[in-house]
Amino acid sequence: MPGTAKPNEGTRRVMVGGVPLGGGAPVVVQSMLNAPAGDVAANLAQIEALAAAGCEVVRMAIPHKADLDAFEAVCAASPLPVVADIHFSADIAVEAAHRGAAKLRINPGNIGGLAKTDAVLDAAGEAGIPIRIGVNAGSLDVELAARTDLTLAQKLARSAADYVRYCEDRGFRDLVVSAKAHDVMATVATYRQLARELPTCPLHIGVTEAGTLFQGVIKSACGLGILLEEGIGDTLRISLTDDPVQEVRACWTLLAALDLRRRAPELVSCPTCGRCQVDLIGLAQQVEERIANLGKPLKVAVMGCVVNGPGEAADADIGVACGAGMGVVFSKGDVVRKVEEKAIVDALMEEIGKL
Repeated sequence: MPGTAKPNEGTRRVMVGGVPLGGGAPVVVQSMLNAPAGDVAANLAQIEALAAAGCEVVRMAIPHKADLDAFEAVCAASPLPVVADIHFSADIAVEAAHRGAAKLRINPGNIGGLAKTDAVLDAAGEAGIPIRIGVNAGSLDVELAARTDLTLAQKLARSAADYVRYCEDRGFRDLVVSAKAHDVMATVATYRQLARELPTCPLHIGVTEAGTLFQGVIKSACGLGILLEEGIGDTLRISLTDDPVQEVRACWTLLAALDLRRRAPELVSCPTCGRCQVDLIGLAQQVEERIANLGKPLKVAVMGCVVNGPGEAADADIGVACGAGMGVVFSKGDVVRKVEEKAIVDALMEEIGKL
């Protein structure tokens, strides 16, 4: 109903470094580093690339205690808040809290039980940082995973909710929750249940192990698009078996498509047909690459012929309609200039620079 508050407007606000998360703040875009954990230079280079693409929070795995020195160095030099991702070792989580982590991510299924959790809560409290309780379908508690009376979504939500209540009972409330599966609809059902059961807890949404670029973007857009449109989710990661920069681009594209946040230009391009007399696919790909990190929320059109030209894309801030080996650059439906095919991309970028 119009005027009804959405779930993510009523969650608690937590701070990840200087980034506000929850409580009606804009949905935060994040990604995860995949450089070797001990390579400080490689991780910082990746963070710089992610920051340029619009990433706001970055996560770094700490698989071994020996990697803590590198993690500390990365935190000290990173332009983005760095979340420590820890599995299997509460001791590493405790140490990471003292080494500059902006947030801890722990998994209830493998952190070592509630006694180990207590030490992590104390360390995070002393450092003044939040914790993400990250539940995954593949690492549920053995007893819970074995239950046949619950669906996967119910198991995931139960694991996360029980853990949140334990932490809150100990006085630690600076929490974010995720509960992910690679099955899209199980993920959607899980987060819907969490939004009902934990209405004040910020949710990190994502489809885990979604796959390579093509499949992963489609699965993530389906699941996360449903949730975000319902107002569920305070931060998101689109997990891809690819360059993490692609994750960030996908996040922004999804948020823009839902009219939630806009950062980079939107590319409008026709699918081509027998009327097309230029290499429109190649042109569109070049334009997409060159505007990816532009940081202007413009609508840029690349159209194959006059049928889908200035008329069809009249609302574009800038665009080109192609003919036989040439293109007409237009802005808001008005022709700006005519150029040869080989000069289309440069001409378009030149006109974008004037906006």
